[in-house]
Amino acid sequence: MANGNEKELAGRAAAQLVRDGDIVGLGTGSTAYFAVVAIGERVKAGLKIVGIPTSVATAELARKLGIPLSTLDEHQSIDITIDGADEIDAHLNLIKGGGGALLREKIIASASKKMAVVADSSKVVKALGKFPLPVEIIPFAQAVLAKKIASLGASCTLRMKADGNPFVTDEGHHILDCSFGKIADPPKLARVLSEMPGVVEHGLFIGIAKLAIVGKGSSTSEIRPKTSLRKRSTTQHSRSTKRSRSRAKRKSKRS
Repeated sequence: MANGNEKELAGRAAAQLVRDGDIVGLGTGSTAYFAVVAIGERVKAGLKIVGIPTSVATAELARKLGIPLSTLDEHQSIDITIDGADEIDAHLNLIKGGGGALLREKIIASASKKMAVVADSSKVVKALGKFPLPVEIIPFAQAVLAKKIASLGASCTLRMKADGNPFVTDEGHHILDCSFGKIADPPKLARVLSEMPGVVEHGLFIGIAKLAIVGKGSSTSEIRPKTSLRKRSTTQHSRSTKRSRSRAKRKSKRS
């Protein structure tokens, strides 16, 4: 129950980021659900927006709430996308795809000026990988890809539905849930997976999210991408150099 409260707090807080006139990417999943509901309430109160859903399920929810919908054919640039995540690290790298909508989610997120992630406190981790990484694949290549990904150190399982048939995404693909354990280098793994023929998309979202709103207890907190040590050092060196040049100029003028 605590996680449910945290999810609702995060979703409702993120919904307040939406401004009148925005094109809004509407996420999929148990936490994004609360953001969509809160946006629907704001629309009912007079907020003027257009939503672009990341899944068939979210589209159905948005219609019930009276949120006007459109498509990427009509709007190639999205002001803000609010979506959930299965894991979030300190650099705002994500694992997504537990709900099976990772392909559309990544397309819409990549077309957005800003992606805000909503989650409960259990989703914040020191290192990605405890949650199995979803990899969306073409069914034809399933056996080959399962073997290739396993060679990287993962245990791969084809996602199944309750009726015993393979889960099929909105785009007609299958999903391999790949357990890597701790992922030491998420950007590298993302590149390797993307280069495999037959992989449609994977659930590593690297450098896409700009903000995470996390519910914890009875409040929320924000996570923003950490500035790398190298970047901070470069900036500090630049400032130090400018100060040194300025002092040298003043000395030159006095002499």
